[in-house]
Amino acid sequence: MPSRWPARLWIVRHGESAGNVAREQATASGLARIDIGARDVDVPLSALGETQSTALGRWFAAMPESERPEVVLTSPYLRARETARRIGEAGGLAVDLLHHRPDERLREREFGVLDRLTTAGIRELHPEQAELRQAIGKFYHRPPGGESWCDVILRLRSALDTISLHFAGRRVLIVGHQVVVFCLRYLLEDLTEAELMAIDRQGDVVNCGVTEYVLDPQAGPDGALKLIRFNFAAPLQQAGAPVTSAPDRPVAAR
Repeated sequence: MPSRWPARLWIVRHGESAGNVAREQATASGLARIDIGARDVDVPLSALGETQSTALGRWFAAMPESERPEVVLTSPYLRARETARRIGEAGGLAVDLLHHRPDERLREREFGVLDRLTTAGIRELHPEQAELRQAIGKFYHRPPGGESWCDVILRLRSALDTISLHFAGRRVLIVGHQVVVFCLRYLLEDLTEAELMAIDRQGDVVNCGVTEYVLDPQAGPDGALKLIRFNFAAPLQQAGAPVTSAPDRPVAAR
C-alpha cells in the first residue's frame, strides 16, 4: 500500500523579520510595547532576513533538481511568503512546481491581549496572565483573544491531513513560524507535552533553520516520517549569513 506521507518534508522558520528586530530593540530599552507600525501579518523580512532566505535557497539549489521541493506551503504572513519567494528566486525549488500556496492554518500563533508586548510589558500590564501561564504551562495557556499551543496543534492536524490527501509521495516544503515548527514535531513524532516542552527549553528555532523528515516505508503498515535534522543552520553559516533566533512574538517568561 502506498504511504499517506510525503517522500520528504522540510519545515522552515521564516528569515529574520522587522518584528524580530523591533522586539529586540524594545527589550533592550526596557519598553513594555514593541513599536511595529504594520499588523503582524504584514511585517516583512529584515535586510538580514532577506539574506538568510537567499542563502537557504542556494542550499536547496545545490541539490539535484529531482530532489528539490516540488510542493510549497507557506504561512500567509508576509515574512513567510517572502522567505519562500526568495528560496525560489535562488533556484531552490523544482522547476515544475506542483503547488505553491499560502495556507492560513500555518499562520503564527495569535497572542490576543499580549500582542506587541515585551516580557516586561506582560508582567506590568497583564500580571494575571503571566501568573496563569506559570501555573498551567505554555502548552495549555490561552491568553484572552489568543491561542494556546493546543489550538495551533488542532489546526495543524487539519493541515497534515490535507498534505496526506493531496501530496503523498511528494517533496514538500513548509515555511512558517517557530511555534509551527515545534507543534509539527509534536504531531509527526507523537510527542508528549513534557517531551515537546523539553525541546522548547533547549532554545529557539533559528531564522531559516531547517527541520527535515524523510519517509521510512518500513515503519509500520503505512510508513512514517523520520526526523533526520532539526534546527539546521549550516546553509546560513556556509553562506556567511548571521544566524538569528529571536522569538517571533512576545511571550511571558519561559
